[in-house]
Amino acid sequence: MNQISLHLWLIPILPLLGAAINGLCGGRLSRHAVAAIGVAFCGTAFLLVLFVLSHFFALQLPHIETYGTWLRAGAFHADYGFYLDELSMIMLLVVTGVGLLIHIYSVGYMWEEGGFHRFFCYLNLFMFFMLVLVLAHNYLVMFIGWEGVGLASYLLIGFWFTRDSAASAGKKAFIVNRIGDFGFLIALFLLIKHFGSLTFSEVFGSISHLPSETAGAGLLTTVSILLLLGATGKSAQIPLYVWLPDAMEGPTPVSALIHAATMVTAGVYMVARSHAIFDRSPTTLTVVAVIGTLTAFYAATIAIAQTDIKKVLAYSTISQLGYMFLACGVAAYSAAIFHLMTHAFFKGLLFLAAGSVIHAIGGEQDMHRMGGLRRMTPWTFWTMTAATFAITGVPGFAGFFSKDEILWQASRVNMALWGLGEFTAFLTSFYMFRLWFLTFFGHYRGTTTSINEGDKAGQGPGLLAINKSRTGPVAEPEHHPIHESPKVMLIPLIILAMLSVAGGWVNIGKNFEKFLEPVFRAGPTAYTLTETATQAGKTIGGATGTELLFTLTSVLAAALGFLLALLLYKIQPDLPARIAASFRGLYTAVLNKYYVDELFSILLVKPLLAGSRKILWQGVDRRIIDAAVNDTAEGARRVSDSLRHMQSGNLRSYAGWVALGAAVVIAYMIWVALA
Repeated sequence: MNQISLHLWLIPILPLLGAAINGLCGGRLSRHAVAAIGVAFCGTAFLLVLFVLSHFFALQLPHIETYGTWLRAGAFHADYGFYLDELSMIMLLVVTGVGLLIHIYSVGYMWEEGGFHRFFCYLNLFMFFMLVLVLAHNYLVMFIGWEGVGLASYLLIGFWFTRDSAASAGKKAFIVNRIGDFGFLIALFLLIKHFGSLTFSEVFGSISHLPSETAGAGLLTTVSILLLLGATGKSAQIPLYVWLPDAMEGPTPVSALIHAATMVTAGVYMVARSHAIFDRSPTTLTVVAVIGTLTAFYAATIAIAQTDIKKVLAYSTISQLGYMFLACGVAAYSAAIFHLMTHAFFKGLLFLAAGSVIHAIGGEQDMHRMGGLRRMTPWTFWTMTAATFAITGVPGFAGFFSKDEILWQASRVNMALWGLGEFTAFLTSFYMFRLWFLTFFGHYRGTTTSINEGDKAGQGPGLLAINKSRTGPVAEPEHHPIHESPKVMLIPLIILAMLSVAGGWVNIGKNFEKFLEPVFRAGPTAYTLTETATQAGKTIGGATGTELLFTLTSVLAAALGFLLALLLYKIQPDLPARIAASFRGLYTAVLNKYYVDELFSILLVKPLLAGSRKILWQGVDRRIIDAAVNDTAEGARRVSDSLRHMQSGNLRSYAGWVALGAAVVIAYMIWVALA
């Protein structure tokens, strides 16, 4: 085993060791020791990733390491191994780098919470599974990481498990993801049946000789649709997005780690990794592009009416993931991964900055109870401003480069997709600057007394507090003065702010795209969504002047969103209420997320519960299983009661039974002899 091999398997093992130590011994350690263990093991993994990066360009790629056969069944076998190429290198840097910053932030945010060691155990466990997912060299190992991050997210979302809302949110995330995972599993079975392997190099090598399925739906279309089903669950796309907004019940660092930087991007990573399959199914690419575009638009419309600062960011995450799926759908995989990276910077920062705001004002999350915080929390304000500028596409910031690249690639394929994407960019700018104005400008509209979030959670004293009293324009809460976050929380904000500003410049001269080119260059071109789209691509593709025009259009959309938010929430703050009253029906529908959760409850949840109760419980369980067990128990009781009478304690009775037994034995021996 060479030096690089050693460090590849150590990268995921280190967070697992941190999880084991804190999980088994954390209850007996001090908070300082727990924090040091959680951060140190994650930080060491990040240092190892940097070490691998320093040797990366000397490797022959893809660099594959196997550590023995894990599973064997007939001719099929699956090895436990890791796969390092340009794509997994980027994912390693994002996961460990952003993950480390979130671990550091969590030390301050969760310091006074009960279950401190349990929280860091879950964080490290999540890091282990995510690193296994991105390093996996076959689909089976990827699936282990895939399921593992689902388990870890369930634990983290339901961290405050004594709250019904948190416990329900964790279960909802777990169950909804199982729907997508079912499709993933069926796709793996098909790959085993037709290719006899789940190893990336073998599967993609076999597929490379197959033509694109342009005439209809064949094997590759079926497999890619099933893989897409798994990706829609993990990356919260229509129709399996419903778990992610509820997942905001978890602590804010959980939102930043799982729902911004890592877990929700697993679906995008899986589609990009499986590009050889998707490239040969224009039908599936069309579905990917349409789902991504509709999800981006749909989630953005919901975000414009939300009042909970974390819910706004949750729907924003769904929308931005839709952009990544749009990029994958038009075969612009490099653009999708580029946006994945920049999104990890600015959305991770937005969630952490939101947590800093919540911490500053005693746990309040309603933006209508905020305001005027830029003067009292200047570091939080400026870092969140950088993230807001990045996500809205202000030129020079990270999101401008990545989102513009996606929209440009979409315009080369289908103008309808581009148009809806541009309108979504306008909505993104509007709801993010709405958040910005409501949170940091005007006067403080908060409450005056607070109860502790830890008390609400049943965990004892906590760092955060939930305000529960009268409202009104007061200078600041009387019993919980507004304050800036501690340095342990601000340092990650500052680093992510710098990345949100400078992160997009890595693609100047298409350097990022060129870096990923060896991963995505194989396979047929995917500009085949429709005949019209192909012609559009031929008409405008590659025109520098046209690309500049589209870029200016994106900047204009962002500017219009800013101006509208400025008008409604700074210049005329009473206007939104009048507009909402004028369009009460539409506003109520958007505010209630189009009643999709209620619809799912009526069509799916309640019938399943009723069926389970009547058929499985009353029918199968009580009438068959319980009845069989009860009848068996009654029969055993009767037999044992009869045998019990043999043990009477009477010597003459025992002698009689011995004589009877001897007679039976003698009779049997005589019968055998005569036979």
